[in-house]
Amino acid sequence: MNMATKTISITEEAYGRLLSEKEKDESFTNIILKLTGKKDLLRYIRSLKPDKDLANSIEEAMTETRKHKLRDVRL
Repeated sequence: MNMATKTISITEEAYGRLLSEKEKDESFTNIILKLTGKKDLLRYIRSLKPDKDLANSIEEAMTETRKHKLRDVRL
């Protein structure tokens, strides 16, 4: 099944940004669709490259949160 294609012109800067988002086996079409698609937080998070510093910060925050005892609130 062949899909219709269009040729577009973009600047070197725009090409570089697209290229930096592209995974090894991913097409530019998929990158453009991913970046311009419906804004879905979970989808966005899944699209991020692994970041050890961010993961460590989240884990540290979770550990600190668990140290504190929550109080009961009665309504």
